[in-house]
Amino acid sequence: MNEHIFDKNRWQAMTIFEQMGNIGSEVGRALNAKKRGDEKGMNSALWRGLDLIDASVEKLVQTKSPQTKEFLRAREQFAKLILTDDEDESLEKYFMEFAIVARLNR
Repeated sequence: MNEHIFDKNRWQAMTIFEQMGNIGSEVGRALNAKKRGDEKGMNSALWRGLDLIDASVEKLVQTKSPQTKEFLRAREQFAKLILTDDEDESLEKYFMEFAIVARLNR
């Protein structure tokens, strides 16, 4: 994990939709920073996003949730998108769908 500090218990109590929506915010920040050539901002958003995914996965593993694979795949795709020349922005759209559902459920 990175220096990013957050309340893991509060995070793990959020719904999957809230978690994925918040992770999507970091995906968007990392992509925008990458486009601007802001390596520091890109890396910060990347590490925050990975920290959030890892906290989600930790809880999913404990509960033996089948959603674990989806989170791990999203983690892999996020890292690939940011750390390579990949320009596929469908991952950001994928996360946005969760954010929309989370907002509608409030």
